[in-house]
Amino acid sequence: MIMKNKTIFVACDTSNLRKIKKIISQTKTNKLKIIPKFGLQFYYSKHGRKFLEKIKDDFWLDLKINDIPQTALSAIDSLKDLKNCKYITIHANGGLQMMKAVKKKAKKINKNLKVLCVTVLTSLNNKSLKEIGHTKSVKQLVLEQVDLIKKSGCDGIVCSAQEAMMVRKKYKRLLIITPGIRLPGDSLNDQKRIMTPQEAFRNQVSGIVIGRSLTRGNIKNNTNRLVDHLNK
Repeated sequence: MIMKNKTIFVACDTSNLRKIKKIISQTKTNKLKIIPKFGLQFYYSKHGRKFLEKIKDDFWLDLKINDIPQTALSAIDSLKDLKNCKYITIHANGGLQMMKAVKKKAKKINKNLKVLCVTVLTSLNNKSLKEIGHTKSVKQLVLEQVDLIKKSGCDGIVCSAQEAMMVRKKYKRLLIITPGIRLPGDSLNDQKRIMTPQEAFRNQVSGIVIGRSLTRGNIKNNTNRLVDHLNK
């Protein structure tokens, strides 16, 4: 069964260029739409920026920009040569004006570039939020952030699959991408709010991010495990 309607982002969390190329080549399948996601580790690495200039397929640059509006704008402007960058992330914590400004700039430099706003990181829970001074729960804070993201005109959100259904009930057409995804039986590592791919898609997410469940060990076998899991 072909599941091209399910978008999978594979987290390329390494600075090793050879490993990056291996992840990209070995997760290719005609049964799923798999797009590489590059974070700070690869982008900051010696070969990262040059590789992204030449990559021929769509990719997600997960920089989670969070700064004053002008600095955020300058950061987005510096990415205009990355022609196949289809997604960029900023933090909802940056506020409404920053999100509006980034969306406007992104549209100017690349009409296909989608701005995704990160809500509460999946490594945090209610206890973590309290420790950093928030008085609201994860769910309350995510809902308020999503309202602001919608107001900003940005294209979508990044939230845990545990909040996805709640957000989907309120916003039927919003692009919702969920990290913190693990195949059944895999280690949680540093994530606190996780789900399996099947559970996430049942919560009506638009796409999921999978890292170590795909990239540790035999990548081709892991990709086949994912296909089998989603076919059940």
